[in-house]
Amino acid sequence: MRYVKVKANSKSTEEEENEMSSSLSVKSTPEIEKKYVHRVYDAIAPHFSSTRFAKWPKVAAFLESLPSGSVVLDAGCGNGKYLGLNPSCFFIGCDISNPLIKICSDKGQEVLVADAVNLPYREEFGDAAISIAVLHHLSTENRRKSAIEELVRVVKPGGFVLITVWAAEQEDKSLLTKWTPLSPKYVEEWVGPGSPMNSPRVRNNPFFGLESIPETDVSAKDQKAGLESIPETEESTREPKATQDSLGEQKDKSSVEVLLEALKMNQQEYFVPWHLPYHRAEVSGASASALASGLAKKDDRKGTVVYNRYYHVFSEGELERLASGVGNAIIVDRFYDKSNWCIVLQKEALNQD
Repeated sequence: MRYVKVKANSKSTEEEENEMSSSLSVKSTPEIEKKYVHRVYDAIAPHFSSTRFAKWPKVAAFLESLPSGSVVLDAGCGNGKYLGLNPSCFFIGCDISNPLIKICSDKGQEVLVADAVNLPYREEFGDAAISIAVLHHLSTENRRKSAIEELVRVVKPGGFVLITVWAAEQEDKSLLTKWTPLSPKYVEEWVGPGSPMNSPRVRNNPFFGLESIPETDVSAKDQKAGLESIPETEESTREPKATQDSLGEQKDKSSVEVLLEALKMNQQEYFVPWHLPYHRAEVSGASASALASGLAKKDDRKGTVVYNRYYHVFSEGELERLASGVGNAIIVDRFYDKSNWCIVLQKEALNQD
């Protein structure tokens, strides 16, 4: 929540707009995030938490390097595994999942439910902020950039922000065969500014030149089929050369077929499965509801309820390009760690005249 000075017993237009923005933030969240991020993590929270205990060395090193007494904001704190890592700092966490926040609260951590694109902290509140494996769950470029802007907004001048996201360039490429590429249905929801179709990997693809995508119904069977996995060879991942023959072939294909081919060569949108064991699947009745609604499905062979989580995996340089658009911060470090792209931002200090 952003604070605005107003006269007593009255509200400024700016304050009213900020309050409206806050109240509409979650409501205006794209359906794909509500369904394949929020609802999924609410359902799997206890099991997810039981698997999340190891701290990434470079995240730990960042937190341990902060001065004593620093206020650290963890946006998307999950089960709170990084909260309190540096005992000389004060940690505050937030997450969109109420069940995950309850897990943190039960451990005595200072947490609240909040949206990553609308953080409930005043400007220049913290000395540092972290966003670990969060931005890849946001479904448009505009929302991902807004989340970065929020992280910068809530730290003091000179403060640092650490961001990590899943990389498209996975060290273990076999993982890609276990992920389901995004179906056409959700691509159609993203036509327009900030959509994945405006990403550099798609814009620069000579095979993709659609001005719009037609409204078409996609059957459940088509959605389940998805796209073929990304080839693992370096040669197959290079940008294709546009030839007269290949361009001619495109003219004979429907818009959706061309779209699918473009996505297959530039795939960054995936459904990543989470297997919830049967003996943990009825927590709060969430899994029974998910199975009934089609959000989850049973895998009797593995004895699990399978949920799909939405991910936008980041290509090399994409996170830096996104962060470079934030005017009052500079990138002071960037690195690749355990199949993640990571950056450290520093908010520009106030000019001393």
